[in-house]
Amino acid sequence: MGMGQNFPVAGIALAAVTFVAMILLGVDAVIALSVLLVWVGSLMVAAGRPPEPPKAVVRQQLDLGSISDLIENFSTPLMITERNTIALANRAARTMLGPHVVGQDARVALRQPEAISLLNENRNGEAIVRGLVRRQDIWQINRQAINDRLAMLELTNQTAEADISRAHTDFVANASHELRTPLAAILGYVETLREDEGKVDTPTAQKFLGIIEREAQRLHALVSDLMSLSRVEAEKHELPTEQIELAPLVERAARDAAGSARMERLDIQFAAAPRVIGDLQQLEQVVRNLVDNALKYGADDRPVRVVLDLATADQARIAVEDEGEGIAPEQIPHLTRRFYRTDPGRSRASGGTGLGLAIVKHIVERHRGRLDITSELGKGTRVVVRLPLAEQEALTAEGIDEDHDGDEREPETQQLS
Repeated sequence: MGMGQNFPVAGIALAAVTFVAMILLGVDAVIALSVLLVWVGSLMVAAGRPPEPPKAVVRQQLDLGSISDLIENFSTPLMITERNTIALANRAARTMLGPHVVGQDARVALRQPEAISLLNENRNGEAIVRGLVRRQDIWQINRQAINDRLAMLELTNQTAEADISRAHTDFVANASHELRTPLAAILGYVETLREDEGKVDTPTAQKFLGIIEREAQRLHALVSDLMSLSRVEAEKHELPTEQIELAPLVERAARDAAGSARMERLDIQFAAAPRVIGDLQQLEQVVRNLVDNALKYGADDRPVRVVLDLATADQARIAVEDEGEGIAPEQIPHLTRRFYRTDPGRSRASGGTGLGLAIVKHIVERHRGRLDITSELGKGTRVVVRLPLAEQEALTAEGIDEDHDGDEREPETQQLS
């Protein structure tokens, strides 16, 4: 289309009329002519500029190549659909669903009824689908229209959140069960004593009272462990700041766990006196829990060894070993789960809550340490806690017993016999 066809004739006519009016009103002819020329020049420039297309047209002309460059490296799986056909899929989406997904109908690729319903309705929104990749997976699919042809699908993995929610539900259920068991025993025996007041002979009454006391102590221990676990989990992202001498801490906590009744079975050995940055109360709880477990489940006539030494040049090591029945290999990975017991009956009879090693694990993780458990059936169990040293100067073996006749074996080869 030529300039003549685009030229705004009505605008020029209006400019001419304005010029004549300015002359009649006495405006200087030079000024009036200047205004006329500026007006006409503006109209000519405007006539030569092509009209801007509507915004909707611009959006429909989106370059898919540019979109591909934009979304390719996103960690979230993203797909661009063109009338429900997958036109683009970023690397995360191709890894998840396979490279063949590009060019496929999105309803076939996602194949879940909830997703198909969302796409068929051609609306913005979200759908929760299960088993998209693996049977237990849970994904949220969000659809957002770009224009009347294109839409973006965003896939968000919600499996972890669902697992956390399920773990929380399981924890509440297990805790409720563990709390109800001693409470039921306490209430039952109290009710018996109350209803048969004066009829229950003294030995039987004393037996009932003993059971009530034992169950109450078990209940108290369980509540204490639940509170400890809650505190540890609440503080797990806060690094400890106190510098602690491990040798006196280990000795004090081990003796507290043993008590006077089991002290003769305790064998404490110090091969180093390291310092660590830690939480005094929590580290004492680690040692108490490990020593108490070893004394409970080790053979009654065999010792429990507690050894403090250096694992490497920058780690302190606390090892607790018993000579008991040992633990089957398939059970070891589950030992730090809450309420997990290898022998539920024996554990409850000995007053165990099933939370001791779970607490130990969380405390060790908070201290940026490592927990290892090894066991052999018929021979016993060894639990090792490694903690980073507070400073390089603490690597010297100060405090080593000089009566060891210079026996300074390499720390990694110092295995308990």
